[in-house]
Amino acid sequence: MAFKNLQHFIEILEREGELLRIKTYVDPKLEIAEITDRMSKTEGGGKALLFENTGYDFPVLMNAYGSERRMCLALGVQKLDDVAREIEGLFKMLSSPKEGMMEKLRMLPRLAEFSGWMPKVRSGRGDCQQVVMLDPDMTKLPVITCWPKDGGPFVTLPVIHTKDPHTGIRNVGMYRMQVFDKTLTGMHWHKHKVSARHFNEYKKLGKKMPVAVALGGDPAYAYSATAPLPDNVDEYMLAGFLRKKKVELVRCLTQPEIEVPADADIIIEGYVDPSEEMIWEGPFGDHTGYYSLPDWYPRFHVTAITHRKNAVYPATIVGIPPQEDAWLIKASERIFLAPMKMTLIPEIVDMDMPVEGVAHNLVIAQIRKDYAGQGQKVMNAMWGAGQMMFNKILVLTDEGTPIQDYKTLAQYVFRNLNPATDIYFSQGPMDVLDHSCSKLGYGGKMCLDGTAKHDEEVDDRYVFAQTSRDLSFIPRDFPEVKSVNADLLQQDIPVLLLSVEKERPNQLRELHGRLAAHSELEGVKLILYIEHNVDAADLGVALWRFCNNLDPRRDSFLYEGSASSDSGHRTACLGMDGTRKTAELDGFGRDWPNIIVADEATIRSVDAKWEKLGIGPFLSSPSLRFRAQMYGEEAVAS
Repeated sequence: MAFKNLQHFIEILEREGELLRIKTYVDPKLEIAEITDRMSKTEGGGKALLFENTGYDFPVLMNAYGSERRMCLALGVQKLDDVAREIEGLFKMLSSPKEGMMEKLRMLPRLAEFSGWMPKVRSGRGDCQQVVMLDPDMTKLPVITCWPKDGGPFVTLPVIHTKDPHTGIRNVGMYRMQVFDKTLTGMHWHKHKVSARHFNEYKKLGKKMPVAVALGGDPAYAYSATAPLPDNVDEYMLAGFLRKKKVELVRCLTQPEIEVPADADIIIEGYVDPSEEMIWEGPFGDHTGYYSLPDWYPRFHVTAITHRKNAVYPATIVGIPPQEDAWLIKASERIFLAPMKMTLIPEIVDMDMPVEGVAHNLVIAQIRKDYAGQGQKVMNAMWGAGQMMFNKILVLTDEGTPIQDYKTLAQYVFRNLNPATDIYFSQGPMDVLDHSCSKLGYGGKMCLDGTAKHDEEVDDRYVFAQTSRDLSFIPRDFPEVKSVNADLLQQDIPVLLLSVEKERPNQLRELHGRLAAHSELEGVKLILYIEHNVDAADLGVALWRFCNNLDPRRDSFLYEGSASSDSGHRTACLGMDGTRKTAELDGFGRDWPNIIVADEATIRSVDAKWEKLGIGPFLSSPSLRFRAQMYGEEAVAS
């Protein structure tokens, strides 16, 4: 369904019981984020929040996409899988053989429908230009400061428009923008992104680069800006497909080369000059749950701000999962399964990205397996598929188990998995937000092939016995182990989690060798080592910390028991170091970021005004759960 504007979407959310209005004054500096963090971590993602009293002329909408229900409302579907089924149907229709004239004629209505999705540039001004700030001033917008060590206020839901200077092809992406003064922000373009390539082309030409930023409008715009589309596919074509109505665009007033949605709430026009020195941007509490640390990024100069009357300022926060971005990721997971299946990986059946993996860190793929080595074929195809190149841990399974039932899935995967022969390591491009890589944006990857094995894939030298249930010897004999989680062993999943305090180089490699040699652990296939200040019994948090802190290729060590003199059989156990890395103990050459936690003053302030907010029973700050896991109080862990 097409929304007329963001206010229309707000009306639908309120009608569906998915919106809470907050009339009490709330400060955009830290307080809005703290309230939203509490709400987003409630069961099902809580409610969308409209902060109507911010000290600015614009109310602030938060957590609008923060549940499966609201994500479906935003995209006009009953279930996210509905979009994938429609895309799959279109692929099949276009690719199927057309024998006769009548079959070809039957396609004409659908082809006409395709043209209805293409964006259209109209003449004149749009509603987004009803009010023009003759003297643009970013400080008149309620730009939120999310976390205490952020470099400043950040625009967090910007739909950013650039064009290739040679072809004129548009790109629409979402990149955070730190506000430095009235007419200056940063432009956080990662080197892998299309807008960064546009920037490099303008730099070669010695020209200023026009840029425009849209806020609000139909929620399909913000989603489409985050979607993992192939290069040169217009994001507004996807938006038109989702809303079943073409996007109407108007030219910017001071940057007429760029067109923006006519129904957007706020437009920020400007340019980036590639000849200028870059600006030191950040830190920023990011979607990994850690601060992304400062770096040099282009300067964006604001030349105009326009907005519709009664505009709403949309924003989001990211941080320790779960947050609103988890549902944007879930939408892409479901929607882009069909194109992946129809074009790249025909054997893929389903895919899941658990929230603990914060998008690319952990991906589960289910395939239809017909021959030996098919898992490796899929592995290589996925690591070469668009943004899936950033994937760190890939778990493969087949149709022998559902993948959303994590307990059953893990039992099946590890029953089929030999850690000595069925785990594959590679290296390649990684998300620049991945702090665990030894080099920025380049690091290790791992695939666990948990599919049922064909005869050609089985190594008969290995045998895995039942693991002992009595592991009391571990904390007794290994004092560096601070907590033990053997719950998975009790569920016939041969994985052990240990929180360990590191004190010397190579400690975990040596510890793993000594532990894995114990007869009590003979059947354990995987030991995950996490920080000493993380409770290993808290599985969700432990896996989130583990996935973020691991470079699989660098931080894995395989123990293989010597072959039995009687049978010739041996066992194997893989250890993986998911702890913080330092120069002193690990030879790690980069700064390590802190996890994101609200400060005590903000927590107290929100606690004090909670009853006045009128949004339901008191919710305590999620940050209280994580404060003991910090290293110092700064963005860089000390």
